[in-house]
Amino acid sequence: MSLAPRAVLVHRTTEYEELLARHGTHGQAEFFLSSRGRSLAEVAERHHRHRRALTDVAAAVPLRWRRSQVERTDLDRFLFGPEDVVVVAGQDGLVANAAKYLTGQPVVGIDTDPGRNPGVLVRHRARDTAALCRAATAPDGRTESLTMVEAVADDTQRLLALNEICLAPPGHGTARYRIGTPGAPPAGEPQASSGVLVGTGTGATGWLRSLWLERGSTLRLPAPSDPRLLWFVREAWPSPATGTSLTAGALGRREILELTVESDRMVVFGDGMESDALELTWGQSVRLGVSETALRLVV
Repeated sequence: MSLAPRAVLVHRTTEYEELLARHGTHGQAEFFLSSRGRSLAEVAERHHRHRRALTDVAAAVPLRWRRSQVERTDLDRFLFGPEDVVVVAGQDGLVANAAKYLTGQPVVGIDTDPGRNPGVLVRHRARDTAALCRAATAPDGRTESLTMVEAVADDTQRLLALNEICLAPPGHGTARYRIGTPGAPPAGEPQASSGVLVGTGTGATGWLRSLWLERGSTLRLPAPSDPRLLWFVREAWPSPATGTSLTAGALGRREILELTVESDRMVVFGDGMESDALELTWGQSVRLGVSETALRLVV
């Protein structure tokens, strides 16, 4: 007998819960904020609105389905199954946080605070949950396939991201590395910079777009479903030993950007989650490109 689908509700701790964890009680948190001219009321109201939405989402899951919940900080320890329907309730970024741990499971994005989120990935309301769950498991259910970026190190470590992958030194130092692209010299160009960002069409609504605008780039931004990536080197430093000729470009399917580390340590992390990063040391290399895995977003 095949298993009934499992709805996995992905959520994250609210600002109000973080304040209570830091200050102990509502009263102490309120005193702390009021002494700085701020109010806890708005933060508490957003928290209650979010909790009501989570309750409505959980109640809308079909009765015959199995169900589970996972908080954002536990995603790297949670085992998703092939029969799961992942229901993300919160902000757009939470969908990206979950995407890197999935292998094609359908994702439903629920906006728990309409008006505050852009709604790029959390496009629906809590009241739509039941219909979206049915669509996620229907043979003719509509999903959008969103391109993801992949980093693979020479020791087989692998990292996926929906928005972008950042390669950078820990802290705020300078990374030394060699960078190579299709058509570049085999040894690549030695560079010193604060890091490299490789982003997707979904990421083009966020950090990647900021770099693109700041650089005044003429590169065409990809759409979320385009099998194409853009990459930018951040603040490349020219010197007798380091160059600045390879600081931006595009990658199509099966095209690769390769970096070889020439400093003590670099970290490779996706979608802002530095706590779950690859660590590379001197001499190691990493290859970045379009991933074969895509995010299936239920529309």
